[in-house]
Amino acid sequence: MYVEERMYTLHPGKAPEYFKHYGADGLAVQLRHLLHLVGCYVTGVGPQNLVVPMWGHDDLNQREKCHAALHGDPAWQAYPPRIRPLVLMQDTRIMKCAPFFVERLKKMLAAVR
Repeated sequence: MYVEERMYTLHPGKAPEYFKHYGADGLAVQLRHLLHLVGCYVTGVGPQNLVVPMWGHDDLNQREKCHAALHGDPAWQAYPPRIRPLVLMQDTRIMKCAPFFVERLKKMLAAVR
């Protein structure tokens, strides 16, 4: 099990516009292709203007197939140009689930299918 953590640092003051676009267009198309949304968070303390969506994947092959389908979707292809001007920086981490947490994560992800 893996969790992909994407960190988007937005230009100051751009979070409302980012969430408007993401809520109206980005999230729906992602949910058609990516199987497990673990959560989407914003920082309250620490570095500001940071949005952190997290996606669960059974394995890296599944992640690759899901992302290929997402990037092939015309609705997704139309989305990034709308938010790129709002994003200052993007960072991505893929984290392998700790052995003692695998079953718990599986149960959590099964509950949101």
